[in-house]
Amino acid sequence: MSRTPPSPVSESRFSHPLETLQQLAQDVLAHAKNLGASDCEVDVSEGFGQSVTVRCDEVETIEYNRDKGIGITVYLGKQKGHASTSDFSASALRETVEAALNIARFTAPDPCAGLPDVELLATREQAFADLDLYHPWTLSVDESVDLARRCEQAAFAVSPEVTNSEGATVSIQEGHFISANSLGFMGGYPTSRHYLACSVIAGKDETMQRDDWYSTARDARNIATPEEIGGYAARRALARLGARKIKTCKVPVLFEAPLASSLIGNFVHSVSGGSLYRKATFLVDSLGKPVFSKNVQISEKPHLRGGLSSSSFDSDGVATREREVVVDGVLNGYFLSAYSARKLGMQSTGNAGGCHNLIVKPGRHNFDGLLKKMGRGLVVTELLGQGVNYVNGDYSRGAAGFWVEDGKIVHAVEEITIAGNLRDMFRHVASVGNDVLVRGSKQVGSLLIEQMKVAGN
Repeated sequence: MSRTPPSPVSESRFSHPLETLQQLAQDVLAHAKNLGASDCEVDVSEGFGQSVTVRCDEVETIEYNRDKGIGITVYLGKQKGHASTSDFSASALRETVEAALNIARFTAPDPCAGLPDVELLATREQAFADLDLYHPWTLSVDESVDLARRCEQAAFAVSPEVTNSEGATVSIQEGHFISANSLGFMGGYPTSRHYLACSVIAGKDETMQRDDWYSTARDARNIATPEEIGGYAARRALARLGARKIKTCKVPVLFEAPLASSLIGNFVHSVSGGSLYRKATFLVDSLGKPVFSKNVQISEKPHLRGGLSSSSFDSDGVATREREVVVDGVLNGYFLSAYSARKLGMQSTGNAGGCHNLIVKPGRHNFDGLLKKMGRGLVVTELLGQGVNYVNGDYSRGAAGFWVEDGKIVHAVEEITIAGNLRDMFRHVASVGNDVLVRGSKQVGSLLIEQMKVAGN
């Protein structure tokens, strides 16, 4: 649904208009040039947030923050220095530039250091394009408390077995920024990100289980209702009652959509510039080779209107572009910044700072359809620990979820470990669900892996 571009009135929620941030960036670039820097890049940002948490119908926390900052990177040839400040005064800007230059003078030259190639930078039209990323949420503290209470009350209303709460939270985050460099690039825009979350406990004494749910969006109108979030959090907690261990086995494993995005995150990390030039990834030299099963298609779409990670340029100022990252399981492109691209003898892909709306093409099955396809196996709804070795791909995580027989969930499972190797897991994705949950930069439905080891009793 199309939205009206942000108005000057909405931008007045910030202490400084975007034009002031532009002027500050220009002042920094001028100081750097006058003080002898060969090149300079600067980021000026300002933001604020409000967070209200209610627990058991009582207001637990009210938090408000307002932040601003300027990050300055200068180059003396191939020597690089960085400094930052939260002081927007003229003297502070000059002192921060001088500090960055002093650091650069004592830094060893790096042949790959420097600004991106000028032809890759976003044009002014691209850099200030309206991607519908800013929707202020003028919510008072009292209104936030009311929403949080409704969320929590909806959870308690589901069942008397929902006995306690870890709280419901309403959060507002808004900000705007300007990025610029000495090659003539300048761009920036306001953004917003809001969410509503609820975490509850079901059961009594030693049989208690907790679970949570949340909804997030740039536009608060796209957040699920408090009743939906609270009710679903409660039903998830109740479903986990009676959880038990299972015997060690090798079975298909279905990663629920919220966790499937972490697997895609593992993939992005493994084919990102820093991992590649350090040769700290099992997917070194994988370009043009199959890394997933043939039924996996992954696109990057940076210019989705209202997208949670949309941007017309990356943190280097390089223009982003839509591309097909994985086609029929074959890797078509890495995730490279200007620096990592130079280290690899390649060209920036516009991914300094991460990926932009990475979308795994949904398959034809919903969650229930995936259960039927799996037949017998494990649904994973929670992961614990950080057991991922990116060098060799070994994957081992504590987990909880549900055991499935004949395509139906039969009981909850806890205190288990799932193990495999990311190379094998990616190559044996049996199916991608259409139950896509949009919460961040990676959009993917549930992922069914053909087989993993599950360690239990």
